[in-house]
Amino acid sequence: MSQQLPDVQATEPDVRVGLSQVGVTGVEKLVKIAREDKRPIALMADFEVFVDLPQGRKGIDMSRNMEVIDETLEAAVSEPVYQVEEMCGDTAERLLDKHDYTTTATVKMEAELMIQDETPASERSTQGTVDIIASATARENEPTREEIGARVVGMTVCPCSQQMMSETARETLRDLGVGEREVRKFLQAVPQAGHSQRGHATLTVEAAGDPEVDLMDIVDLARDSMSARIYNMAKRPDEDHMTYAAHANAKFVEDCVRSMAEGVVAEFDHLADGVVVTMKQSNDESIHQHNAHAERIAELGTLREEVNEN
Repeated sequence: MSQQLPDVQATEPDVRVGLSQVGVTGVEKLVKIAREDKRPIALMADFEVFVDLPQGRKGIDMSRNMEVIDETLEAAVSEPVYQVEEMCGDTAERLLDKHDYTTTATVKMEAELMIQDETPASERSTQGTVDIIASATARENEPTREEIGARVVGMTVCPCSQQMMSETARETLRDLGVGEREVRKFLQAVPQAGHSQRGHATLTVEAAGDPEVDLMDIVDLARDSMSARIYNMAKRPDEDHMTYAAHANAKFVEDCVRSMAEGVVAEFDHLADGVVVTMKQSNDESIHQHNAHAERIAELGTLREEVNEN
């Protein structure tokens, strides 16, 4: 007769400190996004799943918990879903129901999405990638909070270095005998050089309890917050278009976040003031070893007040 092993995870820890999140990362699942009158989009998604742990419990039964997590995720992704944030919310709520010692369950999902694109000048069909970000947090006796967003790549140009190059061009043209009026017209028509960066914009919007938030609207807002969009495939006219567009719209990393805020206020006027918006911009600096970063997390009502002050 086999002896039943003790439930070590249920014993008290040596140090009675509660933990905010305990769980698993790197859980890969196939997720299908349903579309009206079209085949579902298949995504290979990466999940992170956590629950909180009270101070009097040593662990979360990791092996059995992984079985619960796997079963819960399998149930959530077994059918095509229209909104991945709702799938995360459903998973978080199921996990909360199955753990009698937890008060909070969090589910995060990331997946790479292929999008159809068109080059800006040659108008050729191409494809690009964006990262979908979805998450949900379920708490006892509280509405589940869901979030949907995207991380995209674009191009930025530094206004400061551009201004210095413009002054150099102005002085050179004057030395060549070009009149001040012509110099002004030339500099207005031909944006001068500035050091450029590859920019990474992240925009997420809380979606729980509000009308649908369209993921592609978020993607477009994030892409357009930088100096210019970039494309995987580009002919020479496209390269010229992107270079000109970026230098005609030079932006600091801070400007990109503010552009996202302005776009969110304009695009999501149907959402409640209490909706939380997260905006982040990171630029891979081309002439420095460091990178630049800016971000803002705020309720939509606060952003509306600030944007409308201008």
